[in-house]
Amino acid sequence: MRTLIVFLLLTGALQSTAQQNVQFSQYIFNGLSVNPAYAGYKNAWYLNTIYRQQWTGLPGAPRTAGVSFDGPLRHDKDKAGMGLGVQLMADMSGPQQAYSLYASYSYQIPLNANRTQHLSFGLGVGVAQYHLDGESLQYFDAEDPTFPGGGVNALTPDARFGIYYHSPSFFISVSALDLFSQYLTADYKWKGYNYENIRKTTHLYLSTGCMLSLSEQLQLKPSVMVKDDLKGPTNIDFNAMLLIDRVFWIGGSYRTALPVWRKDLPTGLEAKNAASALVEFYISDNYRIGYAYDLNLNELADAQGGSHEISIGILFRPKRYSVSSPRYF
Repeated sequence: MRTLIVFLLLTGALQSTAQQNVQFSQYIFNGLSVNPAYAGYKNAWYLNTIYRQQWTGLPGAPRTAGVSFDGPLRHDKDKAGMGLGVQLMADMSGPQQAYSLYASYSYQIPLNANRTQHLSFGLGVGVAQYHLDGESLQYFDAEDPTFPGGGVNALTPDARFGIYYHSPSFFISVSALDLFSQYLTADYKWKGYNYENIRKTTHLYLSTGCMLSLSEQLQLKPSVMVKDDLKGPTNIDFNAMLLIDRVFWIGGSYRTALPVWRKDLPTGLEAKNAASALVEFYISDNYRIGYAYDLNLNELADAQGGSHEISIGILFRPKRYSVSSPRYF
């Protein structure tokens, strides 16, 4: 607990100047995207792919694609476990593009004799490339000297850190992403003009959830995620998923934005953001496919056709041992 408090205080002091990161509606099935301590959590190698088309029908709407692969580096019942993971992400939003590659390492400490409770610490290091495509910008004056005709590029190293606790019926995750991007990124300059707006900013994530048994065939998984860059409204996701016969998930989420830390934000900001419908289906013990549809509840609702997100997961289950408890998170 002391380590967790110090971590929150240190990351809470970071300042930033850019927009918020992408958030997947199916983050609960893609833990490595928000916390490097998740690497190897399933005690089996796991491949996850995801694609998100946000605000369909809106010109320049964000599109995000990612693939991750993680698994156990060491799984010894008498020792702490270790996990490794790698994640490749492409995030495109109008003329701005960001491509990143991260490698993650986790150290997993068992907290009970049968190893059903673990506390994991994770560190991720990687590199990100940012690009501003000047050719796709719309402008009124072709001779405007601030217009980057050929585009602006920058490459920067980056890091992320996280803590993750889980048991068969409960989890809590705390992480900080993009720790160095705003500090180590080379200047985005073209003809002496600075394009700081395409820099990423440090983001803090806190998520928690549990599994509630309703009957032999039904289980309920409520969860919540808090996401903040300490510069704008705090995003909060409230989620509820129903597991039917251990093979089919159905549920939804509600996303809101509240001025939790910043009280000097412009007045009139809408708190309601979006509502999502989610379905996940296990084709077999090793194959999963999921889909989410987001419906905007703010002023963007009439300007676009919602957001679509699809993911596919493949679990490479080792033959030498079996998973000791179901991995519902």
